[in-house]
Amino acid sequence: MSKKHRSIDFVPKTFDDPEKLPGSLSEAEDWQKANRTYWESNPMRYDWNQEIGSTEGSKAFFDEIDRRFFETIKRVMPWKEIPFDNVIPFDELKNKRVLEIGVGSGSHAALIAPRALSYTGIDLTDYAVRMTSERMKVIQINADIRQMDAEVLQFPDASFDFVWSWGVIHHSSNTLKILEEINRVLMPGGRAVIMIYHRGWWNYYTVGGLAYGIICGGFLRHGSLARVVQAATDGALARYYSKRSWVAQVNNLFSVKSMSVIGNKADLFPIPAGRIKDILMRLAPDAIARFFLTDLHMGSLLISRLSKDT
Repeated sequence: MSKKHRSIDFVPKTFDDPEKLPGSLSEAEDWQKANRTYWESNPMRYDWNQEIGSTEGSKAFFDEIDRRFFETIKRVMPWKEIPFDNVIPFDELKNKRVLEIGVGSGSHAALIAPRALSYTGIDLTDYAVRMTSERMKVIQINADIRQMDAEVLQFPDASFDFVWSWGVIHHSSNTLKILEEINRVLMPGGRAVIMIYHRGWWNYYTVGGLAYGIICGGFLRHGSLARVVQAATDGALARYYSKRSWVAQVNNLFSVKSMSVIGNKADLFPIPAGRIKDILMRLAPDAIARFFLTDLHMGSLLISRLSKDT
């Protein structure tokens, strides 16, 4: 979370349930406006605790973003050769039209675009589109980067073979609409890999309810568990799904091929960021962290591999 902008300052007061969808068109518009405002103010540069230190838009700038992002994920989801090659089927993409929903600062775009038949990346915010477009120029990769609301994808039916989205669609005003749009633009037999936030026994109920809600006084300040968790979460709104509720959400649109839970090592230590937390994270072996976060489902990230039936 950014030092400058607290998530709870952006949260619509009517967003008070971990899976709530808007009840009216005006509410949906208000939520999406809050969503866009938050991410324009807090772009995905991984600079919340330390400035990047390089000129924005330079190769060094993007390299440092990638280092911070990939280093964090590799500890809990190690790959073989290419970052994320255990969830992105790079060796299958050379004949695939790929859509990425939520490009951030282009870390995944730089991995996918050179290996795909074609790559299209969209984002709700102007900043993400500008930075990812600049990154593609810096590394001299052809890519189609557009500013677009994923709830209303401006593509014909069956336009893509593969859709990738990492930590994005749960922030949107209406996640179900995005799932319906992904289904529409995927060709029959097409696949999607999507990461959303996991509502688990540890990260949501124990850390959110016990640590943040009771011990830190979150219930007194925010009232409900959903708003306590939201106050500690990035985004103007962020849905959290259990494995069961996520399957129920996607079941009418896709076949669920597999699901897995991961998390950041920070998930294991529900204390404020600082020296003590850094020491604990360094001392905890990565393999042990993966056991707790993945095998015991203590992590905050839920990855699903979906297929559109032929």
